[in-house]
Amino acid sequence: MPFTKPWLCWTDQISKLKDRGIVFADEAAAEAFLSHINYYRFSGYCLAFEEARHAIAPGTTFEQIYAAYRFDCALRDLVGEALEHIEIDVRTTVAYCFGEAHRPMGHVDPANFHEPTGIRAHARKGVFRHADWIAGIRRECRRSSEAFVTHFREKYDHGDDLPIWVATEIMSFNGLSRMYKGMLRDDRRAVSRRYGLQPRDFESWLHHLVYIRNICAHHARLWDRQWHIQPRRPHGKGWQPSLVPSTDRLFATILVLYRVMTRCDGILQAPAAWRDAIFQLLREPPPCQAALQRMGLPVRWEEHPLWS
Repeated sequence: MPFTKPWLCWTDQISKLKDRGIVFADEAAAEAFLSHINYYRFSGYCLAFEEARHAIAPGTTFEQIYAAYRFDCALRDLVGEALEHIEIDVRTTVAYCFGEAHRPMGHVDPANFHEPTGIRAHARKGVFRHADWIAGIRRECRRSSEAFVTHFREKYDHGDDLPIWVATEIMSFNGLSRMYKGMLRDDRRAVSRRYGLQPRDFESWLHHLVYIRNICAHHARLWDRQWHIQPRRPHGKGWQPSLVPSTDRLFATILVLYRVMTRCDGILQAPAAWRDAIFQLLREPPPCQAALQRMGLPVRWEEHPLWS
């Protein structure tokens, strides 16, 4: 159907929110806030306070929804901090293990990767294709203005191909995840061993963390979101539904982040400090109905065995 919704000024946006049941103590401050974050972004934070679509629970204040927004900002900062530690560690581990097995330019050779064959395999979404992947790395090389890339290209005659320990520094996190997906079995195992995971589980976790990183990079709502790309449950009691009710909510993700960080030897103090900061934040969730359930937290979430 044709789009017919009109453009609304700040005052009209406030009126629309009032019609939906939101109570405002200071409309001028609310207008200033909407001029900063965009009505459409703000409306996403209203969802947790709705009784029905576009019908806010009686008595809900603008300040309560603003508190959910601030909670989400703080959460995104903590998740981003963990992702930074993990991404740097995985880049280093992949470069080290792959370089050891296949030497500096081994990633250029498709024989060093597993690529499914057959028409059906290539028709499947997400299948690793070396030609596409290496073409993307070469594009990143041509685009890069990093001094170490410029130095290498000026000194050595390898075109757009960089040693693996350089290539892993300029490829996207998604490119790194795709590389791991396509690596040979022994190479995948050498990487996942550092994190105490089976290769298949680590592949799933890496794919999930790329998805979470993209959400954070766009400053999108995180706290009560339902994931489209979920992390795989590893074997073990700590990951069963009794302790992790679902893998499509925040709780599973923060466990994944913490679990991987504890295996990053170069940041020994960071995981405990991060866990404490997460605990402090989650103890004061957004003031809406079923806030903990919206994040996938079980009743005794602080007693999960992984935290110790």
